[in-house]
Amino acid sequence: MGKESRRLVLVATAVVLLLVIFLLYAAYFTSDIDPFDSWKDHLSNWNGSPHRKEVDKGVVVVDPLEFTMRRLVRGEDRVQLETTGFSCHSDLHSEVCVAKKPVIIDNNALTAYLQSSQVPVNHTVRPYARKEDEMAMKQVSPVQILNGNASLPACQFTHDVPAVVFSSGGFTGNQFHDFNEVIIPLFITCYHFKSHLQFVITDFKPWWVRKYNQILTHLSKFEVINAAKDGGVHCFPGAVIGLKYHDNLALRPTEIPGGYSMFNFKHFLRETYNLKIKNVSDIEKPKLLLISRPKTRKFMNEDEMVDVMEELGFEVVVATPNRMSNLDKFAEVLNSCSVMVGAHGAGVTNAVFLPAGAVLVQVVPLGLDWASTAYFGGPSKEMGMHYLEYKIEPKESSLFKEYGPDHPVISDPKSIFKKGYNATRATYVDGQNLMINLVRFRETLEKAMKFLGH
Repeated sequence: MGKESRRLVLVATAVVLLLVIFLLYAAYFTSDIDPFDSWKDHLSNWNGSPHRKEVDKGVVVVDPLEFTMRRLVRGEDRVQLETTGFSCHSDLHSEVCVAKKPVIIDNNALTAYLQSSQVPVNHTVRPYARKEDEMAMKQVSPVQILNGNASLPACQFTHDVPAVVFSSGGFTGNQFHDFNEVIIPLFITCYHFKSHLQFVITDFKPWWVRKYNQILTHLSKFEVINAAKDGGVHCFPGAVIGLKYHDNLALRPTEIPGGYSMFNFKHFLRETYNLKIKNVSDIEKPKLLLISRPKTRKFMNEDEMVDVMEELGFEVVVATPNRMSNLDKFAEVLNSCSVMVGAHGAGVTNAVFLPAGAVLVQVVPLGLDWASTAYFGGPSKEMGMHYLEYKIEPKESSLFKEYGPDHPVISDPKSIFKKGYNATRATYVDGQNLMINLVRFRETLEKAMKFLGH
């Protein structure tokens, strides 16, 4: 009799459970419910508000999502995020909006709908870290952020990690801008998520995503979403729209979640590209990589420069644009070099892959002193490298022969800068090539060799 009774109890329990499941199913799929409520409870540990639970000895455990999101904002912005679930921080270069409550992103309309907060939201962000540059921002599509009180699109895809929305528009395609406005800001914004996030990319460039696929897949364990091609409605437990920016090729540890520095970023690159050499002391024979430019600011006596390098004992690698195009392979070549030489330009950005203790020699063309120091001189020191500048004399520029010694282009570059960006660029960035004084240049290379201990 005892066994029969237990059998009846088990059968009855199973029937009750099936009935409960049926009722839940009917309620979920037949009720006219807010889209937020229809999916948010299915997210791990999600109940619509910061998840906290009591554990032994009264210790409070904070929901990992809330903790991760709040680390992106400080001061009044953090207070607003904790109070309303949504906050935006704006500065000269970028704007970053953070939502720690459920978000519906309609990729077709490029609109993010927030769970209703205590303040009305109707905000537009262009998620690219060069807000001050009108030319760049014209190539960045706006993302609208709205309260979720209006008519909401139904969720087609549900995610249990937050979204990070950014643009691959702007000036991408130029390696300096790739790292300065996207790659480093991605690291600053996303590294502390430990790859538990979903990238949504606007102004999607397939070739750009392919080029930096290694970096993207090391920052997120999920395949990127091409907003334009996808066109779907995605639901997330939170979102970050825009990327944090600090300065030219810079990371400020005191302003980064976790206090990450340029040292950490270079370590991240070594792991991402499986680079073996940490310090130049691991390189037996000094190897020098020369950035070869085929058009503007090109070295007109490049072969003679290589001869001088080899005479001093360097193994020389000449890097052409074609060789630099495959970053997966080229990063390994850079990592094996102890010195890199290049005229001011995007190619100098490759210094991020040099090992610690390496030497960056930047050749500074006429009129580009400030840009050379600001974009690469200061940042290179934060990367743990030695930095040398070879500033050309007027006679080493093709502009000298073209304009003569008394023309303002040669004698008074500041007067050309006053004419504006277009005139400056046409003259000093796009309009000159370099004939290097080999005697002076040799002295700079000897200094580089001394830094290496040779």
